[in-house]
Amino acid sequence: MTNPLGTHALADPVAFLPGIHGQDAQAGHWLAQVTLRLRREVCWLWRERLLQGGGESPLPPPVDGALAALDLLRYDRDKRAFFSEDVTARYLSERIASAAPADGDQAPRGSFGWVARELELAPVERFVLALALLPGIDSAAGPVIASCLNDPTRTRPNLALAQRLWDEPDELLLCFDPAHPLLRHGLLSTAQPHDWQTALAVPALVARELLFPGSEPPAALQRVSPTPLAEGLAPAAARVRAALSRSNGMQLLPLLGAPGAPLAETAAACAARAGVETLQPSAALHREHLAEALCTSWLRGCALYLPASLLADPTAHDGGLDAPPLPGLPLMLFIGAHERNALRGLGETLPVLAVPAADHAQRLACWRQHLPARELEPLLPELARRFRYERSAIARVAGELAALGRVPSAAELFAAARADLDLGTLAQPVTPRFGRAELMLPPPQAAQIDELVAAMHNLTRVHYDWGTARAWSEGGLSALFAGPPGTGKTMAAEAIAADLDLPLYRIDLSQVVNKYIGETEKNLRRLFDVADSADLILFFDEADALFGKRTEVKDAHDRYANLEISYLLERMERFKGLAILATNRRKDLDEAFLRRLRFLVEFPMPGAEERLRIWRGAIPAGVDASALDFDFLAQRFALAGGHIRSVVFNACLQSATEGAPRRLDMPVVVRALQREYDKLDRASSLDQFGPYAALAATHRTRR
Repeated sequence: MTNPLGTHALADPVAFLPGIHGQDAQAGHWLAQVTLRLRREVCWLWRERLLQGGGESPLPPPVDGALAALDLLRYDRDKRAFFSEDVTARYLSERIASAAPADGDQAPRGSFGWVARELELAPVERFVLALALLPGIDSAAGPVIASCLNDPTRTRPNLALAQRLWDEPDELLLCFDPAHPLLRHGLLSTAQPHDWQTALAVPALVARELLFPGSEPPAALQRVSPTPLAEGLAPAAARVRAALSRSNGMQLLPLLGAPGAPLAETAAACAARAGVETLQPSAALHREHLAEALCTSWLRGCALYLPASLLADPTAHDGGLDAPPLPGLPLMLFIGAHERNALRGLGETLPVLAVPAADHAQRLACWRQHLPARELEPLLPELARRFRYERSAIARVAGELAALGRVPSAAELFAAARADLDLGTLAQPVTPRFGRAELMLPPPQAAQIDELVAAMHNLTRVHYDWGTARAWSEGGLSALFAGPPGTGKTMAAEAIAADLDLPLYRIDLSQVVNKYIGETEKNLRRLFDVADSADLILFFDEADALFGKRTEVKDAHDRYANLEISYLLERMERFKGLAILATNRRKDLDEAFLRRLRFLVEFPMPGAEERLRIWRGAIPAGVDASALDFDFLAQRFALAGGHIRSVVFNACLQSATEGAPRRLDMPVVVRALQREYDKLDRASSLDQFGPYAALAATHRTRR
C-alpha cells in the first residue's frame, strides 16, 4: 500500500503551492514546519480512518467530531508508532527535527525573524504565527487544514489544531492569553482569543510585511511628505522624539487645524525630526482594517496619521471617538481633527498640537508657485487675501485652471477659486438684482455706502502693505443697515455685492436658530468656518432676531441665550469677509455689537426727490408710463422704496390682461396705492389723492 503523500512531493515544502517563498529565513523555516506537520497529520489521519474501517481514499474522510476527539487517546500509541515506522511519516519527522536558523541582527525590520527576536517569541509561538500565516499566502493550504480539522468548511487554523500538530501540547497554553504579544501587537487576528476553536489569521497587510519587509507601502497606506515645520511647532517635534524613544505602548498626539490645513504633513514634519517616516491611510482603508494598518506601521518603524473620522463611532449619538485599537503597540499615532469637539473620547489630559493656518505670505507664495504666469501676478495678492485656502486647496484650484491650456482671465481665476464654496442649508446664495446707480439714498447715506465699497477694495492693501493685518487679525468688515421696512437695506446689500463682485449669502434663521441648547452655536460655527475660507458677504436680515440684547440671568434659558450672543460677538470680530446686518429695530440690538461694527448706515424714509427717482426707476423697461403723474405720486405719498415697488408691481398685475397694451395709467396705480395703504394699516384722506379722489373714494366704497 502506497501512501498518497509520497516523498517525491516534499522538496522544500515552505507551502503547498509551488513557488511560494518569503525573503526571510525564519519565515521560511517555520512555514516549512507548518507544512511538514500538516502533511504528517494528514498521513496519520489517512491511516487512522483505515484502522477505523474506512475505505481507501486519497484523503481521510470526515468522521463524527466527538468520535474523533475520543479516539485521540485511543490511537495515541499507534500514532507515535506510525510516525517512527511509516516511511513517509518518518521522513517528515526527520525534516521537522531540523534545527531552526539562529536569530541574527541581520533580519530586516518588520520581517518574521525581526518580530520573533523583538518579541522574544518561543518556538511554539513562532509556530502558531506561521500556522496562522500560511493560509493567507497559500491558496492550496485551506483544504489540507480542513481535512486536519475534520470539517470541509473550516479552512482556517485554530489553537486546537496547533496543539495537535505541536509535539508538546502543554506549551500551547502560552499562546492562550488575550494579552499575548502576538495579539497585543495585532500580528494575530482572532474573534475570541480564549477559545480553542476560534479561527486564527494574520491580517493581509501584516502578512505582506512579515514576508516582504522593506517593500513599498501597501496601497492602503501612503507616505506623507513633511511640510516645513512652523516656528511654534518645534516643542511638539521634541515631544514626538521623546515619545518615539519609549516603547511602553501607543503614544497619541492629536492635531487641530482648519479644514484643509496640512495636518498630516505637519505630523510628518514632527516625526521627521526624530528620523521617522509617517504613513497615512488611503481612501481604500476602512475602519474595520484599522488594526492591521497600525500593526503595519509599527512593523515598518513608521508613525501613523489618522483623520479623527476613522475613529468616530457611527452608532454613537454624541459623536465621540473610540479609543484606537492595539493600545499596547509601541507606535506614534497622530490624530487630526478640524475642531476640538471632534477629539472627545481621546482623553482630556492629552496635549493637542494646534496647526496654524497658512498666512497671507504663505498663501501668496503657494499661488505664485502654482500660477507662475506673469500676467496673473497683479491678481495674486488679492486672491491670497480673498481666499484663505490651504496649500492642498490652492493646488487643486490651480490644477483645474491648468486644464484650460492658457492663462485664465481674472473672472475665470476668481470663479474657479469660489467653485467649492458651499454654506449648505444655513445660508442661501442671492443673485444681485440691483446696481449702485439704482440706490435712491440721501447724500450722507450714499457717501457711507461709497466708503464701505472703497474699504473693501482697499482691505488687501491696508492689511498687507500698510501692516494692519496683525493688529486686526486679518479681520474683515461689518456694517449695520438700520431703518424702516422698505427703505432699501436689502437692495443696498445686493448693489454692494454686485459692485464688489462678491457672492452674497442670506442667512436662513430657520436653519441657524435651534431651540436645543448649544445647537445654535454649532450651526453658527459651521457657517462662519466655511465663510471664513473665502471672501463673501453674509447678509443677516432681521438681525435683531440673532443679535438681541443680553439680559439679566434669571434662569438657564437666559444664561444660554447670553452664551449664544457672546459667541456671535466673538465670531463676528474674527470674521474675515463682509458681514451686513439689517434691522428695523436698531434699539433691540446688543450695544456690544454696535461697538464692533465698522459702518452704521441709517436708511431714512425717502424724501420727495428720492421718491420721484424711485417711482421712475420702478417702472419695468418696455412699459409705457407716460400717463402717470410721477411728481404728484412722489409729493403726496410718503412711501418707502419697497412699498413703491410693491404698488407698481400690483398695478402691473391688474393691467396685464390678455391683449392689453403694456402701459400703466393713473386709475390702476391709485387703486394699488389704496390697497398698499390698507395693507400698512395707514390712514389716508381723499384730499391726499387730489384730482384722483373720486377713484380712491370708489375703491373705498367697494371695500
